[in-house]
Amino acid sequence: MTEKAERGAPKIVDKPWGREVWYAHNDRYAGKILEVDAGHVLSLQKHNVKHETMYLQSGRMRFTLGDDVFEWRSGETVSIPPGNVHRMEALEDSVILEVSTPELDDLVRLEDRYGRNSDDT
Repeated sequence: MTEKAERGAPKIVDKPWGREVWYAHNDRYAGKILEVDAGHVLSLQKHNVKHETMYLQSGRMRFTLGDDVFEWRSGETVSIPPGNVHRMEALEDSVILEVSTPELDDLVRLEDRYGRNSDDT
């Protein structure tokens, strides 16, 4: 990857819980928008190296971060350092802006309701 973000149309990836819209990826960061449908839950997961910062643009979610479970509301930000187990559950249709370090192959799924493992993207 070059230092500048790739130019062109965003990459859209359908997921069982909604979709991801990739808007940037370079050697310093990755940026995507997560659109999560109400009632869906993302994997219980962690990363060994990747650090994520997430901003809930719209909606309402239940967020698990380590042993803490809290309601995440529109306008709030969550920072997830490497090694922290986390999960999100959409209480209503939600849109999340995520910016992370560029490590894309650093997903460790601990539980997934859609039958995926850590090798699945």
